[in-house]
Amino acid sequence: MTRSKKRKLLREQAPRRRAVTGSAPLISTAVLAAISTAQAQSPSPPTTGGLEEVIVTATKRSESLQDVPISIQALGTQKLEELHVSDFDDYAKFLPSLSYTTGGPGFARVYFRGVAAGDNGNHSGSQPSVGIYLDEQPITTIQGSLDLHMYDIARVEGLAGPQGTLYGASSQAGTVRIITNKPDASGFAAGYDLEGSVLEGGGGYVAEGFVNIPVSERAAVRLVGWATKTPGYIDNVPGTITYPTASAVAGRPITTNNAAYVKNNWNDTETYGARAALRIDLNDSWTITPQVMAQKQKNGGGFAYDPSLGDLRISRYRSEKFDDKWGQASLTVEGKIANLDLVYAASYLKRETTGDTDYSDYSYFYDVVYGSYLNSDTDVVNPSQYFLSDDRYQRWSQELRVSTDPSRRLRAVGGVFAQRQQHRIEQNYRVDALDPTLAVTGYPGTIWLTQQVRVDRDVAVFGELTWDFTDKLSLLGGFRWYDSDNTLQGYYGYSEAYSGSGNSGETLCSFQAGDARFDRSGWIPFGGAPCRNLNKGVKEDGVSPKVTLTYKFDSDRLVYATYSEGFRPGGANRRGTFAPYKSDTLFNYEIGWKSSWLGNRLRFNGALFHEDWDDFQFSFLGSNGLTNIVNAGGARIKGVEGDLSWAATERLMLGASVTFLNSELTKDFCESLDDTGLPLPPDQCAPTSFAPKGTELPIAPKFKGNVIARYTFPLASFEASLQGAFSYESRRRSALLPADEFELGGPNRAYGLADFSFGLGKDRFSFDLFIDNAFDKRADITRFAQCDEQICTHPFIITNQPRTWGLKFSQRF
Repeated sequence: MTRSKKRKLLREQAPRRRAVTGSAPLISTAVLAAISTAQAQSPSPPTTGGLEEVIVTATKRSESLQDVPISIQALGTQKLEELHVSDFDDYAKFLPSLSYTTGGPGFARVYFRGVAAGDNGNHSGSQPSVGIYLDEQPITTIQGSLDLHMYDIARVEGLAGPQGTLYGASSQAGTVRIITNKPDASGFAAGYDLEGSVLEGGGGYVAEGFVNIPVSERAAVRLVGWATKTPGYIDNVPGTITYPTASAVAGRPITTNNAAYVKNNWNDTETYGARAALRIDLNDSWTITPQVMAQKQKNGGGFAYDPSLGDLRISRYRSEKFDDKWGQASLTVEGKIANLDLVYAASYLKRETTGDTDYSDYSYFYDVVYGSYLNSDTDVVNPSQYFLSDDRYQRWSQELRVSTDPSRRLRAVGGVFAQRQQHRIEQNYRVDALDPTLAVTGYPGTIWLTQQVRVDRDVAVFGELTWDFTDKLSLLGGFRWYDSDNTLQGYYGYSEAYSGSGNSGETLCSFQAGDARFDRSGWIPFGGAPCRNLNKGVKEDGVSPKVTLTYKFDSDRLVYATYSEGFRPGGANRRGTFAPYKSDTLFNYEIGWKSSWLGNRLRFNGALFHEDWDDFQFSFLGSNGLTNIVNAGGARIKGVEGDLSWAATERLMLGASVTFLNSELTKDFCESLDDTGLPLPPDQCAPTSFAPKGTELPIAPKFKGNVIARYTFPLASFEASLQGAFSYESRRRSALLPADEFELGGPNRAYGLADFSFGLGKDRFSFDLFIDNAFDKRADITRFAQCDEQICTHPFIITNQPRTWGLKFSQRF
């Protein structure tokens, strides 16, 4: 069968192939895929010596990766296992177009193609610019996407560039799709994996397994479970803080120490989870797949270290424990009406994160700058703060789409989408010895309370139409009409007795009600808070278009040109005097290619792109530590991305993938704001708040790439393998404003990480010995400081896991 005929057959069989695309290996179209697909589902290379064909569903259809005129990156089941991918951090390093910042597991902020301004991921901040999907359902939350344990996953698809027509508002710069393996009624299957690992902080383990059980000729159940422990590697070392202003007022040293919290390797992580899915073929045309999934993660401490104290050392004055638990239920209905394929997908996500976080650095800053000693001049207490957080998320989404016969010259996909995201926020900033008269009403010991409800709603109608002018030339046109309605209401601030400024807290409630201070008769109640001082909303609508022209030279080579737009809704600033921030738009101009050579032994894909980012949303901390969001003018990103996969021999597979970026501001930007909350003109801007035109954007490196080599060979009665992988990132700016970057200790340093593995397999058993981060290098993933430019004590760095040795045993039935 020729390759072109095989592709046509794939299109004709697309509806019934959706459940079996898990055999797809890793491939990166436009930026990734340095990891060759030939290693996909089988431990031995293909007998033909060629590369496996990869099926993806990024366009809401099952298609060959090489036929899709989009920059796609895909990691298949076998590749995820070969690279020992278990979480987001693991697969992110093999996607060159993807960059991120993080506060720890479950709090990653993801970016594509350098579309990043350095936002802080605050609960009242901007929506993400990259959407994360689990099968058909979006799972992105405001402060970070779910850190799903990666087991029994069919593939991870990374879509670089705006995906607004098919995936909506949170896919302004790209989309990541995690596709699970589905129940299969054709036969029983099961397996388990046991892993032990060792690093300097101690030992860890992974225990995971799955079972696929046919219950009839038309129905099957798939059950998956996992339990993991990752040892800590950050040491909380002894430290003391003396508060100068409080000490001067008290006439004695006001000092605190962390003796009660000193601990080596304190950031250990335990994760438990399960997934259950049922697939029922009602008849030859209709299938339903309900699925539930849940995961609980416990982190013993923070993931940052203080370079001034030495490698992987920090001094914190609380235990800094974090818990993250979530559950998701989904239903997918697939069917056929006449010649139309129909898919209905609905989901509900519930997540709760709780934390106990040290705030001593900010306490020191407040003491020095504001003289924030507490209670009275004759009763000065230790002003050390910590905060208890409880964030509760809920997300409902529904999508109904219809697609026509994909083998037709004129074909289309379109549908409607609706979702509602709700985030209940509570952050309780405490000083244990605080005078009760100064505490927020109803919250003893609380100096500042945030209790808010954020709701983001949007509905959309979308569609794409493709017309084949000839067998070689086709044109795609698409659009997405959206309507968003985002609100933020609740309480934030001090007690009326502690602060009478009227900018926040109880005093602001009185000011809004027209009450005299301490009158309180006009306060508006809100949940368990003293009153409501925040009630804002923003409504927007618009259209995001897409046009792609594709030319196929033959069945193995094509080029395409794309114009597309991505959008991100605006929202409300919780500071009452600040104007709302409006939506920002990304304009994408892209030329790409897909090509196979040497009888499908060599695959070379890539893209050139130019992106203009207008009125991009920029968040920063203002007075009282409140996050402010403004539209910061414009930026431009130019880049090239490419990947090469080569079956050098029937046993040697090689791959390389890279991304080069050149990003800069196209307008001067001032962080300082006028009385209405808008940026000041450049000539009135303080030097510490100014970024001139031409400033490089932060977070994303100018160069990111990886190389992977895998060699398989017989060894006695076993099939053996050797694999080496190396990923590299160049220096990255740590903040948009040069002054902020200086306070953070400079840019994020360049780094390279090397992983090696040796495997033995026989029949249904396999053993893998691996070493990750073999040369024990440190990655500057995120830099942050708990201060501002007036008094910045020291920056912190969140880094990667140190050198780790591991042994894994697997068995399949």
